[in-house]
Amino acid sequence: MKKSYKDLSYKELVAEREKLRKELVNLRMQKVLGHLDNPLALRTTKRDIARLNTRIHAVDIGIAKAK
Repeated sequence: MKKSYKDLSYKELVAEREKLRKELVNLRMQKVLGHLDNPLALRTTKRDIARLNTRIHAVDIGIAKAK
């Protein structure tokens, strides 16, 4: 299920993106080592980062307002 980031402030959006980027690095490392339990976690994490980037960009250019 998709996560909704509409109710987060700008700082919370950026913090969440950084958290997900660190998680993605860890998932990639687990994949290389062969210990990745859920291969779909890579895809969902990338998509969540993309959703956050879209929301952050929309706030930056003034299309959307952060709370």
